[in-house]
Amino acid sequence: MSNLKTNFSTSDFRLAEIAILLPCHNEGLAIARVIEDFRKVIPSAEIIVIDNASDDDTATRAREAGAVVIHENLKGKGNAVRRAFSEIESDIYVMADGDGTYDASALPALIERLIKDRLDMVVGTRAEKGDDAYRSGHRLGNRLFNTVFAKLFGARFSDIFSGYRVFSRRFVKTFPAISTGFEIETEISVHAIMLRAPVCEIPTSYGARHEGTESKLRTYRDGARILTKILLFTAAHKPFVFYSAIAICFALISILLGFPLIFEYLETGLVTRLPTAVLTVGIMLTGILSFVTGAILSNIGVGQWEVKRLAYLQQKDQLQSLRSKLLDGTPK
Repeated sequence: MSNLKTNFSTSDFRLAEIAILLPCHNEGLAIARVIEDFRKVIPSAEIIVIDNASDDDTATRAREAGAVVIHENLKGKGNAVRRAFSEIESDIYVMADGDGTYDASALPALIERLIKDRLDMVVGTRAEKGDDAYRSGHRLGNRLFNTVFAKLFGARFSDIFSGYRVFSRRFVKTFPAISTGFEIETEISVHAIMLRAPVCEIPTSYGARHEGTESKLRTYRDGARILTKILLFTAAHKPFVFYSAIAICFALISILLGFPLIFEYLETGLVTRLPTAVLTVGIMLTGILSFVTGAILSNIGVGQWEVKRLAYLQQKDQLQSLRSKLLDGTPK
């Protein structure tokens, strides 16, 4: 998978501005090699390292390797990505990690697919080279969260946590980037689905980290944060589904508490457990309010996504002229 076929040559990519964004926190041991690998496959690309509050020599080694360095003191990958998206101007944006786990040689194929198929995002899904690429907890968590995500938002992605992605300019410049940490990839996936942007996935090799470095992802802590974020995304972007589920839970509890009261009334004509009756009515009313809240927020959300879609459509397709030159036979 490291040698995906591409019809474009290295010189073709000079026709577009390509920015390779590498968010890094303490990746001094690996970053120079990562920069070198990406420069080999696309020499014309600008490589930007976003030094995310590192306390090692990541920034120094990145500069020595010829990369542009941006310092982001707010810790968290989401903060680093948001800073890069807001400051960098380019036709094509590439997001990868600075730990050497992603296959740089696959990048030309990802970019070619973006251009040829008029896409806004291409995700390099992770195919493990060996058993040491993932910790067992991470592997299980990936499967679980991808399943939950597919049930809530649809099965357009098989790897929502992949940090190897290629974007069009119009996607980047209309993406709000609210997340602060590792949940940024999940937010990107939600945004693509809700915007109905044209996207695709391409399997790429995923290897072990550079020797001497360690993952910043904490299995349980960050797993809990990501799960919480998925639920918050559901509440924000699919409020009718979220609040209707809560309403159903309240309604079932109310019915279970209310059945004995109804049977007692039918037999005796009396309601002897008045506190339980009041509680039952209160829970049912709460469920009804939750359902109405979801319906109202859903209508408001439609208007919000209409505004986002219009903002997206106002962005010029920066790749149109490049696509014509590469695919229509115009001399280079």
